[in-house]
Amino acid sequence: MIKGMETHSRQSEFRQFALDKVSPFAELHDRSQKLSDSIRSDLAQNGYFAPFLPHRWGGASMDMVTYGILHEELGRACSSVRTLLTVHDMIAHTILRWGGAGLKERWLPLLAKGEAIGALGISEPNAGSDINAVETVAVADGDEFLLHGQKKWISFGQIADLYLVLCKYNDLPVAFLVERDRPGLSVEPINDMFGTRGSMLALATFKHCRVPKENMIGKPGFGATVAQTALGLGRYSVACGAVGIAQACLDACYEYANSTKRSGAFLKEHQLIQQMISDIITDSVAARLLCRQAGAMRESGDFQDIMHTFIAKYHASTAAMRAADRAVQIHGANGCSPSYPVERLMRDAKIMEIIEGSTQIQQITIANLGFQEFERQKLMAGGDSAGHHASAPERRQVEFDAVTQ
Repeated sequence: MIKGMETHSRQSEFRQFALDKVSPFAELHDRSQKLSDSIRSDLAQNGYFAPFLPHRWGGASMDMVTYGILHEELGRACSSVRTLLTVHDMIAHTILRWGGAGLKERWLPLLAKGEAIGALGISEPNAGSDINAVETVAVADGDEFLLHGQKKWISFGQIADLYLVLCKYNDLPVAFLVERDRPGLSVEPINDMFGTRGSMLALATFKHCRVPKENMIGKPGFGATVAQTALGLGRYSVACGAVGIAQACLDACYEYANSTKRSGAFLKEHQLIQQMISDIITDSVAARLLCRQAGAMRESGDFQDIMHTFIAKYHASTAAMRAADRAVQIHGANGCSPSYPVERLMRDAKIMEIIEGSTQIQQITIANLGFQEFERQKLMAGGDSAGHHASAPERRQVEFDAVTQ
């Protein structure tokens, strides 16, 4: 099958799944602040949990562009469902990239089947976007480590079976996998959030929580890089999901403007309404193209995929918020009512500007990476005194350093 035809076929599949299994429950997820009982099995039966995993681990070896389209369609239907896959897949991706053979054998097949749910523990009461400010600590105790601290805003922390936890060991960042049933780990629900209300957020408290040394991901001092591996995939998923939100806003505006009259004419005939809808269309198309490009770069291993994922997330999340703002305006008072989807979409869109790095963090990082690339281009043009040109791994490390500083 031609690649373009295959991609279109998969998007149609994802769209139909979202229409049949996700969209009908979106309002229920929002009101009840949890996902429907059926969604987990529906996602598992279709192979949508960590589908990028290789076949040997039970995955589908899905490419990153197709993966992004899946998350766009799920985000278009319900951001909370998309969030479940985002946080779960971040853990699977990180274990695949950095986990030892034992951790891969134990967890990847379960994660691929959705039989175990993964969640990410990075943010804390006093540490959000600054991952170097985490206060949770690990203390060596023989062949184990004792974890002390708290992790907050853990999406699907209420139901997770496995947590990837960033902490410090001798002032060095380090990451651990922590099973839910570990003694010393307690989980409390966080309710009544503004948006993505079905994401089942949790506060996790670690008090003398014993974790075997085999559960360490990477080495001490390498924790920030491990965390950025997870967050990189998360940013890409959120960016694609934000495109879905913008498209959902556009869908709602088409429907409303095509059926609602004001001043003797349908809304779609009013020029100022047309202006707002044209802005949503343009923003959505641009965001989608940026996501496609980021996905292709991630798939090919292009060293600039880090920067372009940041760009995609920055533009797509802000575009979703602009789309939601205009959609509510077009709906008028109805747009402020839960009887219309744009009210929920606006709340969900705002969350996209905060999670996986706030808009302001994206702006700072993109600018810093831009200057890094400027200096690299100068070096490539003139070379250094030894005639050395930075290799792709070296350039990738520079980008990692720019993100984690």
